[in-house]
Amino acid sequence: MGCNRSCGLLTVAIIGAVLAILGGILIPVGNHFVEKTIKKETVIENGTTIYSNWIVPGSPVYRQFWFFDVQNPEDVMENGSAPILQQKGPYTYMVRYLPKENITEHEDATVSYLLPNIALFQPDMSVGSENDTFTIVNLAVVAAPTLFPSMVQIMDLLMQSSKSKFLQTRTVKEILWGYEDPFLKLIKIPSIDKVVGVFYPHNETYDGPYRIYTGKDDIKKAGIIHSYQYNRTVNYWEGHCGMVNGTDGSSFPPFVSKDDKLYMFSSDICRSAYGIFDSEQTVKDILLYRFSVPEAITAAPSVNPDNICFCTDKEISDNCTTGGIIDISSCKEGNRGKMGGFGTINLCGLV
Repeated sequence: MGCNRSCGLLTVAIIGAVLAILGGILIPVGNHFVEKTIKKETVIENGTTIYSNWIVPGSPVYRQFWFFDVQNPEDVMENGSAPILQQKGPYTYMVRYLPKENITEHEDATVSYLLPNIALFQPDMSVGSENDTFTIVNLAVVAAPTLFPSMVQIMDLLMQSSKSKFLQTRTVKEILWGYEDPFLKLIKIPSIDKVVGVFYPHNETYDGPYRIYTGKDDIKKAGIIHSYQYNRTVNYWEGHCGMVNGTDGSSFPPFVSKDDKLYMFSSDICRSAYGIFDSEQTVKDILLYRFSVPEAITAAPSVNPDNICFCTDKEISDNCTTGGIIDISSCKEGNRGKMGGFGTINLCGLV
């Protein structure tokens, strides 16, 4: 006996209802399975999917620098004129591409490690060679009064003997990674390093040790720093400014939402910062969230009162009113340096 039109409609309705019920059951089950798998495979321990990518970053990390070249050095030094500056950059280096070392798993769901420091120049991503020269402030001469406040006259004599001046011309490589300074060579104190540079010592050194949570007990803590150099704070800043927050910047816990603040700690500037949602991007048909460091991070304390504890030198910061840069001299052994240009999750240095 054939099925009439009403019978067919009833059959379709029944099938539709069954599929709707199955969909209502299978979709949550599928979502639960995916979430469970992600939680399992993003734990930072040997045997998980993420582990090998955690040891060696799957994507290259770059650091870019811009320099201000003094165009009228003689006029500045002889007549006290305001410097005429010309900005040039970026000069790009690939960093964080070597595997972590001394990896040690602990019973409290944490793992410790060292990060090898190395910087490999990237000419294709730079405006010139790392042998390009710039006329800048003499790092050793500027730092001397801070390091030896009771020996200013002696320092002046040594500067004259070494023919060192307030301004000097050095290559990009020397400025960033170090050079033997003629002035420092005359200081006969064994503990004084004769090499100076904004990030010296860097190459062939180690950053850490870091100790982070694996996420085994709580996946929301995966990659979050437990301690840095055995401490949960750094002593360069007071109060909350010295807290070590977030990850080391190479990874973040899963299930990130647009409303999250992604905290990270950078040893280069000896402080923590955070990123906020910026935009959606698609890479290989995968939807990604881009997070950027907001202007509030480097805003003057008058704009963002939370930054008052980063103001350690009122003279340099014009009575704590300077914004857009960070005075990092307190964490660089007296070297007068500032960092700025926070535009994306990657830090860009202004030397």
